[in-house]
Amino acid sequence: MIQTQTQLSQFLDLIKHETELAIDTEFKRVNTYYPVLCLVQISTKSATDCIDILAIEDLNPLFEKLYQKDCLWIVHSARQDIEAIYYLSKQLPKRLFDTQIAASLIGHPMQISYQTLTQILQNVYLEKAYTRLDWTTRPLPDEALEYALDDVRYLLKNFYRLKSQLKTEHKSHWIEQEGQLLLDIKLYNPDIKNAWKNVKGFSRLAKNTHRFVAQLAMFREHQAIHKNTPRKWIISDDKLINYALKKESLPSGIKTTFNEFLVNNEQLHDAEIIVNKHTLPTKTEKAKKNELQKLIQNIANQYNLDDKIIANSKSLLSFIRGDHSVIFLTGWRFNLLKEELEKCKIV
Repeated sequence: MIQTQTQLSQFLDLIKHETELAIDTEFKRVNTYYPVLCLVQISTKSATDCIDILAIEDLNPLFEKLYQKDCLWIVHSARQDIEAIYYLSKQLPKRLFDTQIAASLIGHPMQISYQTLTQILQNVYLEKAYTRLDWTTRPLPDEALEYALDDVRYLLKNFYRLKSQLKTEHKSHWIEQEGQLLLDIKLYNPDIKNAWKNVKGFSRLAKNTHRFVAQLAMFREHQAIHKNTPRKWIISDDKLINYALKKESLPSGIKTTFNEFLVNNEQLHDAEIIVNKHTLPTKTEKAKKNELQKLIQNIANQYNLDDKIIANSKSLLSFIRGDHSVIFLTGWRFNLLKEELEKCKIV
């Protein structure tokens, strides 16, 4: 494990000409708002090692390598790994290949695990013994380090096999588009205006309570970010709902801070609140949805795909109800569907 600045420099020098980086992270997110990045594992054709993020003072040389224009990140289920590093670096990778998504594009189950995929592609069985380890623990057991390294040891070979099959099936541009979707900075910056979406039970509240709960949720999010504390440690969802229903009164301390927040953040007062009440589809909507599902299932079968990769039930209903921002109206998905949708006069 790399634990000193000198060791990091030596490792980076060893991989300086490598542009295909298999990457994984280990982090802790129990008592903080942001993930606490503990390890970054990197594997290339020439070297594999584990970097102790908690031990190294200057991470800039690492970031310079990770965010080179020509570097491709190869990650399995990449979003949380990108997020964990982003909160320290404030940068996003330039290029990305997510092996979980790639596998789903060639007929493997959606959300397939790294362990399962590695067993299928390489006949290598990987243990899952340390999935719940506290990665801030020092020293880390040798077995835990081996477990962490295994998460990148087999990743490059998975990548090459998936890349080859995607090319054979003429789907290489699909995975490139999927990678770009994951490199949208909006995914990694807290969205205070939409904090109400994190309140469980919000959609069941009466409309006249929405504004108050949305403001409380924004206040909670702001406090959680400022204190780097889980939002529910500031105010739980149950408490927010109870305050809205006037079953409980805001404690005086929270009330004072909340009022100060509203005064200092007038721009948040007009946050747009569009609540999906989860109303059941009408007969007409159900018929249109069934027609769409049948069409998409037929196309998915032709391309060896799970139809939910193209469009899930929720996005279909949203589309029928007038939402044209759904993902299947963009990129490779729309290219597959466009002709059939036009035939059916759906778009």
